[in-house]
Amino acid sequence: MAFAVLGLPLGVLGGVYAVAVLYGGALLSLTVLGLPFLVAALLGARGIGGLHRRLVGRLLDEPVAPPPPRDRPAGLFARGRVVLTDPVAWRSLLYLLLRLPLGTLGFLVAVGLPLACGWLAGFPLWVRLLEPGPRPVGWLDVLGPPAGLTVLAAVPVALRGLSRANRALARALLGPVRSQQRVRHLESARATLLAENTDRLRQLERDLHDGTQAQLVALAITLSLADDALAELAERAEPADAAGLAPAESGPGSAPGVGRLRTLVDRARGQTDDTIAGLRRLTRGIHPVALDAGLAEALPALTATSPVPVTVRLDLRERPEEVIERAVYFCAAELLTNVAKHSGARSVELSASAGDGKVRLTVRDDGRGGAVVGAGSGLAGLAERLAAVDGVLRVESPPGGPTTVAAELPCRL
Repeated sequence: MAFAVLGLPLGVLGGVYAVAVLYGGALLSLTVLGLPFLVAALLGARGIGGLHRRLVGRLLDEPVAPPPPRDRPAGLFARGRVVLTDPVAWRSLLYLLLRLPLGTLGFLVAVGLPLACGWLAGFPLWVRLLEPGPRPVGWLDVLGPPAGLTVLAAVPVALRGLSRANRALARALLGPVRSQQRVRHLESARATLLAENTDRLRQLERDLHDGTQAQLVALAITLSLADDALAELAERAEPADAAGLAPAESGPGSAPGVGRLRTLVDRARGQTDDTIAGLRRLTRGIHPVALDAGLAEALPALTATSPVPVTVRLDLRERPEEVIERAVYFCAAELLTNVAKHSGARSVELSASAGDGKVRLTVRDDGRGGAVVGAGSGLAGLAERLAAVDGVLRVESPPGGPTTVAAELPCRL
């Protein structure tokens, strides 16, 4: 009811604004004032559309998703071109035009029909107040009250129908277009999938660390105890052999048999230690433990293992999502590996910053340069992995160096 009552004044204001914009833009289109006027008017239409979107959400309980924000390129003319080609602004202008007839009709339903109901239902009384004196009963006296009650019963139905029309109009013109909704749905699905995969990888890392790795460590301890027992057995067997008490045939308890068993146990211990070391590398690759405390601790720990001296500069004012942190960490690891393998650099500078919704990672080395995406340095695959989380990789590597690789990612997906 409130939305319908407000429909007339808001519809008139919006309709007048839209007509004035179109009329004024057409008149000024041949002058230097035409484009600035149209740019300002479209910005105003986009803002008014936002107010109507919030009004629909509050009074009609129809949450309309806001359209994507407008691009803000550098330069006055570039920004003006973006506004003139902004579909959101033009659709808001169309909404204001169509809102005028709907608002007028809604006002008539919310205000006019109840007044008509009161007039019809009380017609016998009103006519006698206006015309005192005896008056015969006419057909309006008989049909007026039932007609008024019928009109009163039709008010809620008409209001619901107009409300549905206003909701549909707001969804169609004030929200994102279908392609934008599809993009948002895909982005949401991707973020959910990445989060689920991260949780599964962490669960796998915990299972390997607490289960398989612990069992291998227990096996290594058992082999160590077996080696100690065989060493004691060998020590007891050597004096017996020296005294001529050993059996003629070599058996498990003889010195040669014990020595062979110790050799096999030592080999098993070495293989177990290698398996444990490989498993630890695998678990670190799944989820580095240092990332639990964020990039502020993970990146310095990563650079400490680099064979090339690395200077670290961090400005992490906000912490990104876990998926973004993992992408930045592995990006830094890949870039440092490339520097060590291909650049011949003597020093590296790693800078990382997080703020204003963006994470920026820069790795600069004083090597020979010439790095190109897709030249076998792993940069092409790295660019593809960053693109999966809306990241961008930029490479500047002239021949002779220096090489600067910058990655920019959003803090949130």
